[in-house]
Amino acid sequence: MATIAIEGARFYAYHGFYEEEQILGGEYLLDVFVEADIEAAAEEDDLFATVNYETLYLICQVEMRKPSQLIETVGQRIMDRIGDMFPKIFGIKLRIRKLNPPLGGRVDCSAIEFNIGVFDLFSEAD
Repeated sequence: MATIAIEGARFYAYHGFYEEEQILGGEYLLDVFVEADIEAAAEEDDLFATVNYETLYLICQVEMRKPSQLIETVGQRIMDRIGDMFPKIFGIKLRIRKLNPPLGGRVDCSAIEFNIGVFDLFSEAD
């Protein structure tokens, strides 16, 4: 088993509860970790037997383009699409950070993190 990851994917998107956020947009950072069995892919050197990280990026890109009030909604859509595209994976961990959120003071980011599958076990041990 292995973790296939994309870290620090940057997107400019128009998510937010407030009208200003929906008009002006903001910068987001995404980290995606997918736990998968890569043994067959490694032995056969077969891209189609593993989780293609380019596909992971494209899923994130498509979902980030759809404005939502909550990053929770965006995250759930990304998780669902990854699960649909790669049904044999064992877990997904997704972190979305909204850089410089409009909170009336200096805050580097607000964030949400999703864990399903084997990543649930890791978060319980923390």
